Amino acid sequence: MSAMLTKEPRAYQWQLPESLEIPPDELEARLDFYHNSVMLYLMGDGLITTKMVSAREVALAFLRNTPLRSGILPNGALWWGQGRYGMEIALWQPPKVWPVALQIKAFEPPRRFKLPMPGLIFVCSPGRPPSVYASKRRPAGPDTVIYHAPLFNVYQDGSTCPGTHKYPDKVEEIPGSFFISFFTIEASFQKRSKKHPDSLFRLWEELDGMKKYPLTDLEAFGKLEDIMK
Repeated sequence: MSAMLTKEPRAYQWQLPESLEIPPDELEARLDFYHNSVMLYLMGDGLITTKMVSAREVALAFLRNTPLRSGILPNGALWWGQGRYGMEIALWQPPKVWPVALQIKAFEPPRRFKLPMPGLIFVCSPGRPPSVYASKRRPAGPDTVIYHAPLFNVYQDGSTCPGTHKYPDKVEEIPGSFFISFFTIEASFQKRSKKHPDSLFRLWEELDGMKKYPLTDLEAFGKLEDIMK
């Protein structure tokens, strides 16, 4: 859209108390965010220049003098980005046996398991509960097929319920912190196993003490690109 010029005085300004002897600060630009568009107004020399801009242009303008660097990424990092809650790092955890505790009934000791898990992808932000997904191999690209993690406390979209558990600010510590939290059987956990589609608990009982997870039992979630967006 071409710019529109309107002859109007620079009427918008703000001013500190006169006793401070600081001149008024005049408005030079304004952004209006509508449902489907963003309008930029530039004031200068008695004219107001109006044009439509993209949200991406606005974000890049604010970040122009703010360098974004990941720093040294932890071992197993798959990607780094800016997520909904700030910095977001995806970590790869190779297949291994994890000790876990499942709280079946309140005020009773938890049931202890030693469960083989497939490779897991943890999408982490400092101090927040991660999202968790399974993969048959270390992802090599956005087309890699990923699977639902066969775990309690994980919702269908891969996000997790923290309960009262507090996660560390160091993202490399979040996968271990996830497994030392108490799991519960209250949340939805259907379609996590082809053999036991309606009972994740029965799957855990069957896996307890095994060395490797049966990869053919995993339920597909989608592709890696679905969680990288």
